[in-house]
Amino acid sequence: MKLTFSSLQWMVFILAGSLVAPIAIGDAFNMTQAETAELLQRSFLIIGVSAILQALFGHKLPINEGPAGLWWGVFTVYAGIVASGALTVADGLQQLTAGMLISGVLFLLLGMFRIISSVRALFTPLVTGTYLILLVSQLSGSFIKGMLGIGYLQEGADSKVALTSLFILVLSIVLGKSRVKWLRSYSILISLLLGWGLFKLLNLTKETMHSHTTFAFPELFAWGMPELSSGTIITSLFVGMLLLTNMVASINVVEKAYETENNNYEPINYNRSSIMMGINTWIAGLFSAVASVPISGAAGFILTTKMFSKLAFIIGNALIILISFFPPLTFFFAGIPAPVGYATIFLPFSSMIGLAFKEYKSELKSENNLFIISTSLMVGIGSLFIPAAALKEWPNIIVTLLSNGLIMGMLTCMILEQFYKRRTSHVNVEKEG
Repeated sequence: MKLTFSSLQWMVFILAGSLVAPIAIGDAFNMTQAETAELLQRSFLIIGVSAILQALFGHKLPINEGPAGLWWGVFTVYAGIVASGALTVADGLQQLTAGMLISGVLFLLLGMFRIISSVRALFTPLVTGTYLILLVSQLSGSFIKGMLGIGYLQEGADSKVALTSLFILVLSIVLGKSRVKWLRSYSILISLLLGWGLFKLLNLTKETMHSHTTFAFPELFAWGMPELSSGTIITSLFVGMLLLTNMVASINVVEKAYETENNNYEPINYNRSSIMMGINTWIAGLFSAVASVPISGAAGFILTTKMFSKLAFIIGNALIILISFFPPLTFFFAGIPAPVGYATIFLPFSSMIGLAFKEYKSELKSENNLFIISTSLMVGIGSLFIPAAALKEWPNIIVTLLSNGLIMGMLTCMILEQFYKRRTSHVNVEKEG
């Protein structure tokens, strides 16, 4: 019984965090409801397969996968190019397919040549802490807007949705902090089911998509055969390198969660994780969907529920794969109200700020470290407020970088920390000489 509920809770947690990107991309490319539903179906398959491959052969931790925010950003940029008339929808999507296949090859090569260990060394407590704070900062706007019902049933905030979301949030916090172990362990599952039921009762749910087929295997190359272009090659290699740091950061964060709770885990093989990520990115390209990445939010989920079982995690992802073969089930779970999803997973994500403070704890005595932290957060958070329209004339690579505050802040932190380390090392050598 415990395994069943734990697996279901992993399933709903993964689903709640994976619905937005495919639906938003479908909207950006003016896809029909049927095309968006098929993209959602393929996304579920990729998310489930990617997570299981990593759990069994890659990093071997229970870290859920989700559509990569960076790729989502690149899809949005290409949607803008399509809207301008410079590309057709078919050409844009086929170039993006090629881009994911190129990124997949990059991950495979980096893993095979064992280069990831040097990247891992860059993830010091300063970088990890900065990454966590920027991650929550980047997501917090979406969480608050979502819970206020902005853009859900109407363009502005919806008081009825907001009050109901607030009730679900308070319920999830009460359950998550309960002294009763089983309530605390299944707080996310209970909150989501009760919240969904409450939205249904108050008539706050959207109309569910319907399918005319009961069973369908996700289609290969649904957007057509890959189409190479010089811009796609450069962009995909650049995005690949950034996603590599994202992967290492996510694994590192979940490691910290295990250490916080004094739980044992197998030593992480980052090179093997990169190889698996290459395979997963290729699968995404083959099935015409957004490539997935390990999601840092798994750390918050684990700390909130105290669930460290890898078996429950694997079964939860297997259920998502199963759902992807049955369109009616895909559409049913796609009907989870976005405000309910945001309210339910609010606590796991906000708890990651606590992890960030623990990372910073031993680093705050140095003036250099304080400068690095403050500068990195200023750059990262500031980049979140750059209007998308202000960058539309700039090259895709620069747009991809500047529009992602998480990456901007993390790179700033890495560069500054390495600079100060080298300068300190150089000064020490001069003193010894």
